This record gives sequence, structure tokens and C-alpha cells, in this order.
Amino acid sequence: MTDHSTATQGKPRKAAVAAWIGSALEYYDFFIYGTAAALVFNKIFFPASSPATGTLLALATFGVGYLARPVGAFVLGHIGDVFGRKRVLVSTVLLMGVSTVLVGCLPTYHQIGVAAPALLVTLRLMQGFSAAGEQAGANSMTLEHAPPDRRAYYTSFTLSGTQAGQILATAVFLPVAALPEQHLLTWGWRLPFWLSAAVVVAGLLIRRKLDETPVFEHEVAAGETKRAKTPLVPLFRDHWASVLRVVVASVIAAVSTIFTVYALSYAVNTVGLAKAPILWVGVLANIAALFAIPLWAKLADRIGRKPVFIGGSLGCAVLMAAYLWSLSLGDYALIFTTGILMFGVVYSATNGIWPAFYGEMFPARVRLSGMAIGTQIGFALAGFAPSIAEAIGGGRDGWVNVALFTAGLCVLNAIAVATGRETYRVPTEDLGLASGRSASFGVGAGSRAV
Repeated sequence: MTDHSTATQGKPRKAAVAAWIGSALEYYDFFIYGTAAALVFNKIFFPASSPATGTLLALATFGVGYLARPVGAFVLGHIGDVFGRKRVLVSTVLLMGVSTVLVGCLPTYHQIGVAAPALLVTLRLMQGFSAAGEQAGANSMTLEHAPPDRRAYYTSFTLSGTQAGQILATAVFLPVAALPEQHLLTWGWRLPFWLSAAVVVAGLLIRRKLDETPVFEHEVAAGETKRAKTPLVPLFRDHWASVLRVVVASVIAAVSTIFTVYALSYAVNTVGLAKAPILWVGVLANIAALFAIPLWAKLADRIGRKPVFIGGSLGCAVLMAAYLWSLSLGDYALIFTTGILMFGVVYSATNGIWPAFYGEMFPARVRLSGMAIGTQIGFALAGFAPSIAEAIGGGRDGWVNVALFTAGLCVLNAIAVATGRETYRVPTEDLGLASGRSASFGVGAGSRAV
């Protein structure tokens, strides 16, 4: 094993910044689809259905993208663990950008009939395949570059980038949503998707300049990647419990999908609130998250992953109910307060911690595969949460059922995290090993003291 002090030579700040920018660009693509699904896709791709059915089908296409994520996790996880983290990061941004631009070029149902939603689903599957390797690749890259006592802080940049992409996606839709209905449904909705052309160029330029991680280079030098031609065998033989724990814990992502997709649809289509204020709740909440995520991560580097993670999960269970209740009342002051507090502050406690906590469950030779497969199966379940919420909601008072459903998922996450191993003092080279040792890290330390 090599001492992880070499991580200080791996430019952890450069890796974290590249992960932040790349995730922001890629998740801009991913989230503009969710906004469009909530606001316009029911009218342009499913106009033959009733309004309620059209909304349900449009939200289902959002969830379909998550079906491809477990498949993408197997493929991209294999590539990342055998051929390197960098290759995955370049591939994902290219695939995501191209598929998103093509969504903006699609003809509507009125132009080509049922072929239009079929093509829409195909491109959404491509988006999901790409997203499967994005966060796991970026998290593995930053975790393996980071000093051992600041792994949560550096890996949190990936999720801060995701929030930035969500801000950008919502902000771009604000002027688009304000267009007259005729312009919105003909050409206006396409503009955010066409802007993704810039994502391809910027993402490729940023990620092609990244260095491979010292941990992966050590695996290559030791011949580990050649001996394990497929990381799936040792992953499921030796680390199946960790994969299962990540799957269950990852359903916490339903808080995000319900907040960004279902709650928007509920507020606009069921309660009849104006689009712009609800979109602004998302923008302001994500701005708050940009500050909250690294602060929660710093706390987790000091006191451990589990207390911060569990506190955030249980807090979301309570505050999601408060947010949905405020939407049902139509009280904008209460909507902004509960929305920003829940999604911007409390949910950030989970987002700031999971990149490190999940990655620290696995050794380097299977880390990207373990993170990708575990998270993407869990995220796939979370991706259909808006559709389930729409089905069980049942009108203006249906928010109670949705709140209880979300709370149940939050409790599942808390149980999965509570039964896991605390890893914040385990040296990087010992992560995922049954005999992993605890360590005492000095402030700003670049090496370990066992």
C-alpha cells in the first residue's frame, strides 16, 4: 500500500473544482428535463390524454431516465475501475450534452404522433445512462485526491456542483416560463435544451485536463486492474452488504425529486399557484445549499458522517410535510421559508455527506462500481417518487399522503446509515477493508497517524 500523503501531490483543489464545474454543467442538462416535464411536456407530448393523465405521463418520462441509471452504473463503473476515473468523466459529459440538445430538437405529438413521446423516452434513457457514472466518477476522483482528514469537504464539491446546475436550470426556465403560452409551447421550451451545446464543449475542455488519481495509479502499478478484469465479481462477493446499504440509503434522493418535480407540478397544476414564485423557491433553496453543503461536510470531518447524515434525513421527513402544507395553503411567505429551510439547509446535510460516506465503504479497486451501482439503483427508485406521489396525491388535500410517503423513505435512509460503519477516521488506503484501522488526523494533515 502507498501512503496517502501522495494525495497532497494530486492537486485535490483542482479535482474538486473540476468536479464542481463538470457536475454543474451536466446536471443543468438533467434538471431542465424535470422542469420541462412538470410544466410543458404534458401539453406537447401527451395532449391526447386528460390533463391529470398527461401530467402523470410527463412525470413518468422523468422517472424513466432513472431506469437506465443502474445499467449505466454497471457499464461505467466497470470502465472507471478498470480504465480510470478520468475516462468516465469525459464520456458522461459528452453523452449527457448530446442527448439533451436532441431533446430540444424533437418534433411534438401534433407533428409526428406517438413517435414523439417514444423519442423523448429514448433520449431520457440516454441522459439516465450518462448520469449513472457522473457523480460516482467525480466523487471517486475527489475522494482519492483529498487529504484523509478532509475527504467529506472535498467530495462535497460534486454535490455543490449539482445544486449549481439545478440553480442554472431553474433560472433559465424563469424567463421561458414567463412567455405567452403559444410561444412557450412552440419554441420557448426548446431554448434551455439547445443551450446544452455549450455543456459539451466546456465539459470536455475541463475534464480532459484532469490528472488520474494517485490511488488508481497505484492500483494500476500493482496490477490490480489487470487481475480484476471485472470489478463486479469481488464487489458482489466481498462488499454486497455495502452495496445494499447504499441502495437503501440512496432513496433519500426522493426528497429532491419530490421537491423539484412533484411539488412544482402540485403547486401549479393542482393548487393553481403562479409558476414564477415556485421556481424562485427552487433557485433560492439551491443558492442556500451552495453554502450549506460544504459547512455540513466540514462538520462531518470533525464529528463523523453518521450524526450529520441521520439528522438531515429525519429533518427532511418533518420539513417536507411543512413545505407541502404551505403549498396547499398558497401562503407564499410560508412556502419560501419552509422550502428554503428544508431543501436548502436541512437536505444539504445529506447531500454534503453521502459522497464521502458511500465512497468510504469500498476499496479503490471496486469503489466507482460500488458507488455507481448502489446509488443508481437507489436513485432509480427515487426517480419514480414524483409519479408515485402524483398517483397517491389525489387532489389538493393529497399532500398528506405524499408527506407520509416521503417521511417513510427518510426513515429508511436513517436506518441504513445508522447500521453502517463510521469511516471518517479510517485512512484512505484502508477504506473498505474489513481490517481498516482508525486514525487520528491532525488539523490540515496530509498524512495519517495510526
